Amino acid sequence: MRRRVVMVVAFGGTGLLLLALLIVPAFFSATQFLFGGGGATGCVDASRAGSQPAAAQDAGAIPADYLELYKKTGADYGIPWNLLAGVGKVETGHGTSELPGVRSGENYAGAGGPMQFLEPTWRAFGVDGDKDGDKDRYDPKDAIPGAARYLKHNGAPERTRTALYMYNHSWDYVNLVLRWADRYADGDFQAVQASGPLCSDTEGLPASAGAVVQRIIDFAMAQRGKRYILGAAGPDAWDCSSLIQAAYRSVGISIPRTTFVQWPFGVKIDKGKEQPGDLVFFNSGPWTSANNPGHVGMVIGNGKMIVARCASCVPNIGVQNYRIRGDWVGVTRPLAKPEILRQLEGQQ
Repeated sequence: MRRRVVMVVAFGGTGLLLLALLIVPAFFSATQFLFGGGGATGCVDASRAGSQPAAAQDAGAIPADYLELYKKTGADYGIPWNLLAGVGKVETGHGTSELPGVRSGENYAGAGGPMQFLEPTWRAFGVDGDKDGDKDRYDPKDAIPGAARYLKHNGAPERTRTALYMYNHSWDYVNLVLRWADRYADGDFQAVQASGPLCSDTEGLPASAGAVVQRIIDFAMAQRGKRYILGAAGPDAWDCSSLIQAAYRSVGISIPRTTFVQWPFGVKIDKGKEQPGDLVFFNSGPWTSANNPGHVGMVIGNGKMIVARCASCVPNIGVQNYRIRGDWVGVTRPLAKPEILRQLEGQQ
């Protein structure tokens, strides 16, 4: 979480508008994020989700240097520029606020800079946007790209409401940012909140994959935008092997919990003959070797895998080309196990 907040400060043309917010529980169901923008059986066009709308008349009130940065950063990160502008407006009025923690120091919650980052979050997601060798959360040339990186990490633009909620844990905050984003685009903006896989990452999935594999992959892909936490087993965070186990469990198939046990469990498949739903293993992490791999992902096709990568990866859970990794050690096919086949037969 970026910070704990119970109040949002919005900067209008006539002064400060203070909105008292409800305290939101720290633990929430993943179903709270399913607000349209594509159902579990559909998919979302990622390029459309990150499209850059034209600036409306209201955008003329944004300081020129900030507007330029929002637009450049939006194009660089594939996030609508007006979404970044909505965050900047609600947080500090595009850096015009005179409150503590905007130009220096920190506010009561420990946040600083025009996009209001906690220092630990800034250390993890800060960007040297102007390439001057310094990541400065008080410099909009760094802070705005940092905000884009953090939103991207949490699922934007395909899961916009999720990403904004992770930026500031309040649905009132989410709605306020989206209202400003809409105004800056003159209503030509629709926040996408996908609950299923993205079209661009599942194109080419062969029909021979079958309905069961499709459902397994759909579950895993729907976890993007969530966090990697070692030892976590959902629903809001996963590690590499728990994501795989849960994806298979979603169709009633039981496989082992940890990578070290998943590796010997499935039927070994030669490299180059892997199919969607197969597991790819890597000699990565502590206590691992070529014969005892410690990291796992799931093949989705075209040389790509869905994988819970690491806590500092952007995104934590995402799609990656496994063929280019030098630590790729092998492939297994759990669905070829006789006991798995019996589990499937028992469901018919």
